[in-house]
Amino acid sequence: MKLKVTVNETEYEIDVEVEEEERQGLGPVIIGVNAGANPIPSKASVSAVSSNAVVAPLAGSVSKVLVAEGDDIEAGQVLLILEAMKMETEITAPADGKVATILVAPGEPVQGGQALIELEA
Repeated sequence: MKLKVTVNETEYEIDVEVEEEERQGLGPVIIGVNAGANPIPSKASVSAVSSNAVVAPLAGSVSKVLVAEGDDIEAGQVLLILEAMKMETEITAPADGKVATILVAPGEPVQGGQALIELEA
């Protein structure tokens, strides 16, 4: 690259070599408590469930159980109602089948992912 420079009314032409600097990319972005410097261990509070269990989609308490063990059920039928933050959530049957075991009772608190009702395979 050529530059013209004027010093005391005298003009000079100068060849200049320009080196490009390497731009450093962003490092890892960590979001959370202390930016990951001091991770807080967590512990799962929900036990594993079988593949034929109807599970709670959220934490709350059981408001009503609308079926009994041994009942035949149809897909979409409301099995029980959960209450969370003053709102009711209907828990429905994923498929036709038969209720094998009811694992909760009205008034009982439940966690998200907890098994509520087991269906016969």
